[in-house]
Amino acid sequence: MKKLIRLGARFVIFLIADVTAIGIENLPKHGSYIAASNHLGRLDAILTLTLINRDDLILMIAEKYQKSTLWRFIVKYLDALWLNRFDADFHTMRVVVKRLRQGQFLVIAPEGTRSPQETLLEGKHGTAFLAAKTGVPIVPIALYGTEDRVVKRNLRHLKRSKVVVQAGERFTLPPLDHQDRDQYLQTQTDEIMCRIAAMLPTQYQGFYTDHPRLRELAQ
Repeated sequence: MKKLIRLGARFVIFLIADVTAIGIENLPKHGSYIAASNHLGRLDAILTLTLINRDDLILMIAEKYQKSTLWRFIVKYLDALWLNRFDADFHTMRVVVKRLRQGQFLVIAPEGTRSPQETLLEGKHGTAFLAAKTGVPIVPIALYGTEDRVVKRNLRHLKRSKVVVQAGERFTLPPLDHQDRDQYLQTQTDEIMCRIAAMLPTQYQGFYTDHPRLRELAQ
């Protein structure tokens, strides 16, 4: 069923998007990792399914979509997890940690939601926490052209949207600093987000446009 869903996703993407994929060789074919991506539109999740040819995906879907027949189908057959984005969802996090330690991989948007401004929002600490807790590497992913507004406009004109997806080099966070946990998570979240921002055109860098770490990465 997972292969059929992926084939369906590829067909949908073929119909509505002209995708340029860069650095896909950076996505491991085996073993645990976290794919951390920016989030511009509803197309993002479907696009991810088409690029990563593995069945052991950990996917979290916001609880607000529980009334959607399509998303309930996806959650059921992809063994995805419902996530409460507004409260500390410790149960879901424990399941994710367990699956990562078993060798699966996670696709996550550190921003926690689609960006209404169509630029990077400030990242939340969850991705850094999971990476530090499990010790698995992170692969930053930058994508653009998937904005809902742009995709809908192009569909009205029977035009495919030009989408760019770039996967950067994997990296691993230093061990969790329990003495100054909040500062550690903030620093590492900035690292993740700036690595994503470094692969985006300037107009998409948003909250991280003037971040010192982004300037370092750009040199």
